[in-house]
Amino acid sequence: MAVSSGEGKATPDRRVASRRAGEQGLLFDTQVSVPPEDVGYRGPTACAAAGITYRQLDYWARTKLVEPGVRSAQGSGSQRLYSFRDVLVLKVVKRLLDTGVSLQQIRTAVSHLRDRGVQDLAQITLMSDGVSVYECTSPDEVVDLLQGGQGVFGIALGRVWQEVEGSLAELPAERASTGDDDPAGHQHDELADRRRARRTG
Repeated sequence: MAVSSGEGKATPDRRVASRRAGEQGLLFDTQVSVPPEDVGYRGPTACAAAGITYRQLDYWARTKLVEPGVRSAQGSGSQRLYSFRDVLVLKVVKRLLDTGVSLQQIRTAVSHLRDRGVQDLAQITLMSDGVSVYECTSPDEVVDLLQGGQGVFGIALGRVWQEVEGSLAELPAERASTGDDDPAGHQHDELADRRRARRTG
């Protein structure tokens, strides 16, 4: 996943690559605030913020690609809660899929991201040529990849972080401790409800 940074003088190609990286916001200038760990987002909220369907969310949870970090569903009466970090990773997975990266490569990338602290994620840029995914943690690494491949694209996790933060600010969240005793009796699994509605409707 990691790539080595190049040493030496800035060639014209390297200067062009550096300018491209700067224009795309890939050079690690993003400041982020760490969200509270006990706040979670229900499935529909996670989908809206990440730009994915509920079917994708459910499939990725069942296949352990991205599981809810705050609270997992346990039986038909429980509600999954996704952390901010989970939603960030969901959005990154969607971006990688949209650019043609295979699910196998995405699983490798996600497993690397899982080992990182929340704050570390904002300082990573994922680069891909559509086949492999590379994790860059310095401007030199980003520039090397941009210089070396015509079809290389990048995803700056700090920028994605800001997008997710903006989306979630407009959407409902809940504390993990309040989920088990929902006073309004609204606790449910959305997918189970949809299946029931299809059977009865």
